Amino acid sequence: MIAEKQELIAEFLGSFFLTIAAVTPMILFPEIMGSSIGVAVLADALAVGFVLSVLIDMFGPISGAHFNPIVSLMMVKLNRMPMGKAGLYLAAQVLGGLMGVIGSHLMFYNETPVIATISEINRSGGNYLGEIIGTLILLLAILTLLKNENPRIGWNIGVLVGGQLMATSSTMFANPMITIARTFTYSAAGIRPIDSLMFILMQFIGLGLALLIWRQIEEN
Repeated sequence: MIAEKQELIAEFLGSFFLTIAAVTPMILFPEIMGSSIGVAVLADALAVGFVLSVLIDMFGPISGAHFNPIVSLMMVKLNRMPMGKAGLYLAAQVLGGLMGVIGSHLMFYNETPVIATISEINRSGGNYLGEIIGTLILLLAILTLLKNENPRIGWNIGVLVGGQLMATSSTMFANPMITIARTFTYSAAGIRPIDSLMFILMQFIGLGLALLIWRQIEEN
């Protein structure tokens, strides 16, 4: 089955607004309002958690609210989505993320006249393990909440992601779309290209672990 137009629009918009939620607080709080980086991370966690929970409820009935290539690939591996459709989702997600970074930058263009740049933020070392852990818990949460038909899946995933943003060394990217997008921001939300490649690799490792664990859960 090929993705319908409305599904791709939903994935684009969800990725766009999620990226804005992840990037904008890291410009607004430390660079415009002069806050500490700790306050900025807290604001970022709240923004991402709140926005993501609403986006899932908004677009879940339309596209499944993936906003994440790893989630789409997981659905392919579980035979819940054809690979061709997942590929179209991925394109919509990445395009939405890139436009989200540009949108975040344009909101503050008067203060920092940059539309896009290559990040120099170093996220090496223990951040890689943080990405495995963050991706693993995110995917297991999605699968278990769907299996149990939890009516508050948007709220639960939003709270989880916001919490893990403050509870992982990497600040919980757990998403290749977000990782690629944040390679192009000057803000503290950014990530160097070399680290972004490692983050994506760690996210795939998290996917493999999640699938192994899930198959054990499903058998019981």
